[in-house]
Amino acid sequence: MNMSMWEQLSETLDMLEANLKIRGVIFQSGLQRDVFTAGNDIMELYAPNTSQERYRKFWLVSNTFLARLYTSRLVTIAAIRGACPAGGCCLALCCDYRIITETGSIGLNEVALGISVPKYWGLLMQRIVGSGPAEKLLQFAVMATPDEAKELGLVDDVVPKLKLQAAAEAAMLELLKAPDAGRALTKFLMRGELAEDWKAYLIPESESAWKQLSSPGTVAKLKGVMDRLSGKKATSKL
Repeated sequence: MNMSMWEQLSETLDMLEANLKIRGVIFQSGLQRDVFTAGNDIMELYAPNTSQERYRKFWLVSNTFLARLYTSRLVTIAAIRGACPAGGCCLALCCDYRIITETGSIGLNEVALGISVPKYWGLLMQRIVGSGPAEKLLQFAVMATPDEAKELGLVDDVVPKLKLQAAAEAAMLELLKAPDAGRALTKFLMRGELAEDWKAYLIPESESAWKQLSSPGTVAKLKGVMDRLSGKKATSKL
């Protein structure tokens, strides 16, 4: 999920919310392989490839969208086919309802990449599954299985891959039975304060995150991840 994708998501949300005839949206991957999204593009996080100014913009664009999605008047559903780590998991957490396929996985696994979980991403997880479970999931980069995720309340339903679209559409029809005005206002009252605090924290968070991302240890760790993803033999000074 690079800068361009987050900008497109934000523009799409603008368009959907501006059309009062549209009451809900389903997020679903168009990839051929079973991945909801692989999370933020590592090249946006790898300090030698970017700059503090670009990273600040990337962080503001992506998280402003997420905070807006969290309080959107729309009914929002994440239809998760396959793996859903990191940024994709946060997008799903911002939705009202989450469905995952039987072979999927979900979690905020940033620690496995040598970086910390963003504060408000962690707070979203905490709100959904509770403090104790959230701390264990986040500290140890756990990617929950579908059954584990449902037991925790991290997802609402687990379905076979071929039934994902139908299940998402059925859930949407059920959720849309609630009148929009009362539902949307209740949603905002429950989520608005956290969303506003989240947006207010983005600039200082981007500054502290850049210090972490530009440190030699984090640069080396992310370089190793990129080498593995590209099929190269990773080297380490540790």
